[in-house]
Parts: sequence; C-alpha cells; structure tokens
Amino acid sequence: MRTELVTTLKRQATELLSDLERDREPILITQHGLPSAYLVDVGSFERMQKRMSVLEGIARGEMAVAEGRVATHAQAKERLSRWLK
Repeated sequence: MRTELVTTLKRQATELLSDLERDREPILITQHGLPSAYLVDVGSFERMQKRMSVLEGIARGEMAVAEGRVATHAQAKERLSRWLK
C-alpha cells in the first residue's frame, strides 16, 4: 500500500486522485508521522459499504440465534403470509 504525507495530498491532490482512479489501490495519508486517513476510490468504498452491511446483517442474525430469538419454519411462514396478503 502506498503511503503519502498530508503535505503531498495538499500539493498534488489531482495527481493522487488520478493515481487512485487508475490503480484502485488505497493510499494511506500520514500527518506528523502518524496514520491519519485512507484515500480510496469510489467503487472500492461503495463495495466496502455493501460488504459491511451484509456482515452486520449476519452478525445481527447470529446474535438473535444466540439469544434464542428464532422462529420455526411454520411460524415464519405464518408471519410472512400476513405481510403478503
């Protein structure tokens, strides 16, 4: 992964954005020698958001099972049939 100083971002933003669009590789921005931010292209960011949403849904489902908040097939079918009327 490429690392750039925040001053490079300030001075060469257009070039960094072009590189980002071309390479689709995140760029770590550092400030005072410490990680400060990541620059990622729009497509990669949107894919990460979708993946995160799916993973959060899975985690909620696993939590529901662990807490015993489950329904039998017949119960689920009954609940869904009320919504589909």
